[in-house]
Amino acid sequence: MNIEEVFKKVLDCSFQVHTGLGPGLLESSYEECLYYELLESGLFVEKQKALPLIYKEVKLDIGYRIDLLVERQVIVEIKSVESLADIHMAQILTYLKLSECKLGLLVNFNVKHLKDGIKRVIK
Repeated sequence: MNIEEVFKKVLDCSFQVHTGLGPGLLESSYEECLYYELLESGLFVEKQKALPLIYKEVKLDIGYRIDLLVERQVIVEIKSVESLADIHMAQILTYLKLSECKLGLLVNFNVKHLKDGIKRVIK
């Protein structure tokens, strides 16, 4: 499955979760439900995937965690905030750089219409 097909499935599953739950819940609730939907759609998903920082050939496990890594290709960072901020974009850009993935999805579920809470991020 190519990266665009994976991305489309992730989007579809995100919309299913938002339609089912609506805004106002904790990030962890959306993460668990999206994880479930992605698995049900047949995708390989890693939840809370540890992401080490490598500095001068030294691997440092300092607590970075990707919310969902789908098919080892797409990073999904889940938020439930009033509005996305620059720091959220910086976070996913950092995860893309450290993981060497090329595509990320920043999803804020705390919006009335999910299309307003989605940012596609390309490295």
